[in-house]
Amino acid sequence: MGEKKDTILKNNLNHTLFSWSKQKGINPLNVDKAKGVYLYDHDGNKIIDFSSGLMNVNIGHGDQRVTNAVVQQMEKVSYVTPSAITKIRGELGKKLSEICPGDLNKSFFTVCGATGIENAIKLARLYTGRHKILTRYRSYHGSTIGAMSAGGDPRRLKVDAHQAPNFVHIEIPYEYRSRGANWEKDSFDQLDRILAYEGPENFAAIVMEGESGSSGCLKLPKGYFKKLRQVCDKHGILLISDEVMSGFGRTGKWFGINNYDVIPDMMVLAKGITAGYLPFGALQVSDTIAAHFDNDPMMLGLTYSAHPTACAAALAVINIYEEDNLINNAKEMGKYMEEQIELLKRKHPSIGDFRNTGLLGCIELVKNKKSKESMAHFNAKPEELKVMDKVKAKISELGMYTFSKWNYIFTAPPLCINKKQIDEGLLIISEALRIADEYCE
Repeated sequence: MGEKKDTILKNNLNHTLFSWSKQKGINPLNVDKAKGVYLYDHDGNKIIDFSSGLMNVNIGHGDQRVTNAVVQQMEKVSYVTPSAITKIRGELGKKLSEICPGDLNKSFFTVCGATGIENAIKLARLYTGRHKILTRYRSYHGSTIGAMSAGGDPRRLKVDAHQAPNFVHIEIPYEYRSRGANWEKDSFDQLDRILAYEGPENFAAIVMEGESGSSGCLKLPKGYFKKLRQVCDKHGILLISDEVMSGFGRTGKWFGINNYDVIPDMMVLAKGITAGYLPFGALQVSDTIAAHFDNDPMMLGLTYSAHPTACAAALAVINIYEEDNLINNAKEMGKYMEEQIELLKRKHPSIGDFRNTGLLGCIELVKNKKSKESMAHFNAKPEELKVMDKVKAKISELGMYTFSKWNYIFTAPPLCINKKQIDEGLLIISEALRIADEYCE
């Protein structure tokens, strides 16, 4: 086993490149197999996955119902040109129309979330004849040029010179760090000001995450989505909800935006649509937008659009959400997670805040609960991450994989998790937080 593990490690490090990382001195997770909420490395160690891979393996790992659906489809046809009809394509489109809100009844299938965002932006511009897109600074929409330009994640700064034009960003303060009692009103006022400065008649779309994810699970002011809907209706702007991370039960409802009783004009879907079992995505559009292209060509296309095998995986996964009651479980386990982390707050001076919806949560670590000084600030440099690096290393050492950045530790386990497994994961996090506690004032 040792020789086999060494060969696997050598092949990976010598012949592949790893995302968002320097390539020397890294020690990636060495996964052999996975089942449910657990990963297993090549030494047989059991690792609890507390972020569902990359917030995408919503149904849990290793569900053979998906494997069987994929094999059955491949035995018929694995791939066909996206201009062709397949049975599975139509069945998936029909199923999505049933679970998506309002009149979002038609799907353009993509390869992933980033290609979904790219095509949403293109479609919005084609439909409206306008060019500007309004988005949020603290957001992430993907790593292609257009999607990266739309987002506000600081990783885009390295490629600033290559960003696409006509993206306008707004700041939406989050409650934990907002100064003054008027932060909600200030957010609404800023939206109106920016639109006035840029000319609302120039905007094709406003793109907003259905629920904030990797930026820190930041909460919008109460009524913000309804305000966006009103603004869009007034000025003929399309409202696009990025549901790549917040979709498919992650927030305790089918889609993040369902928590706000607002129907967007388009939704971008990926990650949970196949629970990560195959790369896939969809751009869900309203009947009104779809009808616009009844007689005008819709100039969008991807070689792997409506890939039959991926469609089969998606339909199987959506059926699993329903059969296993996973969306309700996410809601109930989310409440339990909140209760348990509220107890941890009393124990650990380093926990400043916990923001959560369903099973999409983020623990924010601070050095001082009164001043709210961060354990590592936004876009912190490597030398400023020494404490957080120790915390992350301890989490890994104790047998957990979870997503973390800056002073954030995310809690987004598979939706099939139970209370005992949540306790197991939080025990590991609690033990690691003892390190952060030592640096608190």
